[in-house]
Amino acid sequence: MHYDDTIEKHFTRLRPEQKKALHKLGIRTIRDLLYHFPARYENAGPTGTIAGVAVGAEVTLYGTVRKPDIRKTWKTRRPIAEAWLEDASGKIKMMWFSQPYIAKSLHDGMVVKVSGKVAGTGAKIYLANPEIDRSPITPEDAHDSLFHQGRTLQQGSTLDTARYPVYPESQGVSSLWLMHAIRKIFETKAHEHIEDPIPADILARYNLPSLSSALVFIHAPHKLSDATAARKRFAFEEVFALQIVMQRRRRALLQEEALPVAVDRRALADFVASFPFPATAAQMRAIDAIVADFEKTHPMLRLLEGDVGSGKTAVAAATAYMVATSLPKGRIAGTLQVAYLCPTEILAKQHFSTFVSYFRDHPIPIGLITGSECRKFPSRVRYEESAKIAKPAFKKMVANGEIPIVIGTHALIEKSLSLRYFAYAIIDEQHRFGTVHRQKLATKGTIAPHLLSMTATPIPRTLALTLYGDLDLTLLDEMPLGRKTIITQVLAPKEREEAYTRVRKELALGHQAYVICPRIDEPDPAKELALQAKSVKAEAARLKKEVFPHATIDILHSKMRPAEKEATMKKFEMGEVDILVATSVVEVGVNVPNATVILIEGAERFGLAQLHQLRGRVLRSTYQSYCFALPESFGSSTRERMKAFVTAKNGFELAEYDLALRGAGELAGGKQWGVSDIAMEALKNIKLVEAARAEAARLVASDPELRNYPELKARARTIDRQMHLE
Repeated sequence: MHYDDTIEKHFTRLRPEQKKALHKLGIRTIRDLLYHFPARYENAGPTGTIAGVAVGAEVTLYGTVRKPDIRKTWKTRRPIAEAWLEDASGKIKMMWFSQPYIAKSLHDGMVVKVSGKVAGTGAKIYLANPEIDRSPITPEDAHDSLFHQGRTLQQGSTLDTARYPVYPESQGVSSLWLMHAIRKIFETKAHEHIEDPIPADILARYNLPSLSSALVFIHAPHKLSDATAARKRFAFEEVFALQIVMQRRRRALLQEEALPVAVDRRALADFVASFPFPATAAQMRAIDAIVADFEKTHPMLRLLEGDVGSGKTAVAAATAYMVATSLPKGRIAGTLQVAYLCPTEILAKQHFSTFVSYFRDHPIPIGLITGSECRKFPSRVRYEESAKIAKPAFKKMVANGEIPIVIGTHALIEKSLSLRYFAYAIIDEQHRFGTVHRQKLATKGTIAPHLLSMTATPIPRTLALTLYGDLDLTLLDEMPLGRKTIITQVLAPKEREEAYTRVRKELALGHQAYVICPRIDEPDPAKELALQAKSVKAEAARLKKEVFPHATIDILHSKMRPAEKEATMKKFEMGEVDILVATSVVEVGVNVPNATVILIEGAERFGLAQLHQLRGRVLRSTYQSYCFALPESFGSSTRERMKAFVTAKNGFELAEYDLALRGAGELAGGKQWGVSDIAMEALKNIKLVEAARAEAARLVASDPELRNYPELKARARTIDRQMHLE
C-alpha cells in the first residue's frame, strides 16, 4: 500500500454513496485519509452485549435497529422517538424525548453503534437519548478492529472504557467506518513510509513527534496527551507549510519591478487637507507607509486593517491620488492607473460616490464598473455629476488609459477589461475575496502593481501573520474626531420594549433605524428540525402591525435581485424609509449617517466580529447612536459573549476574544481559507505561529527553490492548492 494510491485501489467494496461521501470530505488518496483528523475523542462506556447492561451505566453497543416509531406521552403529549436495538444476546428499547425526527432517520435492519446511558427499572430498562453512529460495518468486524486482535466478547461481558475518535463525517461515511479504514492502513504499516515534510532539526528544536508517530497518536491515542502532542505537530506542519508558501510568494514579488510612482508630498498634503474632515494621526501614518512603499523599486504588499468607521476609504483615496497624478515612465501625457475592487455592487457604488466627493476639486476622471452598469465622473454635461456610459465605450477608455481610477465589483477582473498603465490595486474587504481574485487583479498589468488589501474585519495578529504572511501590516486604530461611542445594551426578551422606546425617540428626531434578523423567511412548520429564529419578512410585518404602525418599513436580504437591493438602499439613504429590516447583508461598509439605532435579533447566532460589524452601521456620524442586542436564549456562553460585546473597546479586542472563545474557523469563515480546523486551532498560539514564520523565512532565504526539501515543497504545493479552492 502506497500513501499516494487512490482509496478505491485498497477499499474495493466501496458503495457509490461512500465514494461520493469520501470525495465530499476531500479524501481521494491514502495520504488524504491519514490526514483526515478526528474532531474530538469520545470516552465511550464499556462495550459489550445487550444482555450484560446494567441500569445507570454508560454503554456502547453494536446491533440492528428494529421497529423505529414515533409516539406521544400520555399526559403531556410530548413526542418520543422509539426503536429497538437487537444483538445476538437480546434486545433493548431506545427512546429519544422531544426528538421525533430521529425515528424518521432510522429504518428497520440498520446496523449501528449506539452510545448512551441505561435508564428505567427492572424489566423496563431503556437507553435514554443515545447517540447513534450509522455504519455499514458488521458488529464482529468492528469489535475485532476496535480492540486487541482476537479478543472476543463473551455473553454478558464488558470491555475497558475505550477512547473513540470522532471524525468530520459525510452521509455515507461514518466515524466508525473512517476509524476502521485507518486501522486497516496502520496494519499494512503504510504510514511508516511517508517522508516527513518537517526537517529533522526543526522537529528536534520544538520537541515535535515524527510523522509516523503523530499519525498513530492522533488516530489511536492511548492517552489524551498523545493526541495533544500530535495535534500540535500537525498544526505546526500546516502553519509552517503555509508560511513557506507566503515567504516564497513574497520573495518572488520583491524581485519584480514596479511602475515608479512620482511622490509629490506637497500635492498629497493639499489633497488630504481638502477632505471634509481632519485626517487622524493613524490615517496619516498609513498614508506615509504606503507612499514610502511607492518609492521602492518593487511592488508594495500591504494589508490595511481598520476598525469599523476608521476611515480606510480616505487612505485609499489619498494614495490613489498620488498614483493617478503620476506620469508613466517616458510619457508626457496620460497617468498611471488604479483599480479598486469591492465585494458588492452596493459598496462599489458607495465608494464611487465617496471618491467623487473627495476628487470634486481635483480634475481626475473616475470610473465605476459593475455587473449592471458603467459610469464615469465627471460628466460632460455637468462637471459635478457622473454619467452612465456603455460598457464597450467604458472598456475602451480604460484600455486607452483615459480613466486613471476604476472602481468596481468582480466585473473589474474580467479578462475583457485591460488597464494600460496599471500601477495600484486596492482590494476592499480582503476576506471576501480569495487569493485567486488577488492574483487575477495583480496580473492584469504587464508589470506587478502595488497592492493594498483592506479589511474592516479586525483580524487577530496570529491570523493576520498566517493568512497574510506575504503582506506588511498597517493598523488604523483611531476613530475620526467627534465620533461618540455607541451605547450598547443587551436586553432579555421581556425588556425589548426599552429598545422600541429608543427607536421611537430616534424616529421623532428625524433619524432612522436598522433591525437585523438571522433569517429571510419563516421556517417551514412541517419541518421539525427547522431553526426557529426570527425572519426578516415576518418581523417587518409584525413591527408594522404591532409596534411602529406609523413608520415606513422596508426589507433587505441576500435573495433579492441586485436592482431591488440597490433601490431599497437608495430609499433608505434618501430618508424615505424609517426602519430597514435586514439580514446581515448590511454588515459591511453600508454608509447611512442618519441611521442612529440598530436592533440585532437572535444576537447569539452571530459571531462577535460580525456583531461588531453590524454595530458599525450606526457609527457613521457625530450623533449619539445606540445598539441593542436581543438574544433569544441566555446560556452561560451567550452571557459571556454578550458581556464582551458590550465592554470591548474596539474590534481588535473583540476579535482576540472571539478567537479565544470560539476559534478562528468561526471568526474568519475558516473554510474559505482552505485552512484545516487543526491549523485554525493553532492560531490561538502566537508563539507557534511566530516560530513557524521564523523557520520558514530562514529556510526560504537559504534554499528558495527548496531543492533540499522535496517533501516540504510537495506539502507547500498541496496547501497552496487548498487555499486556491475558494
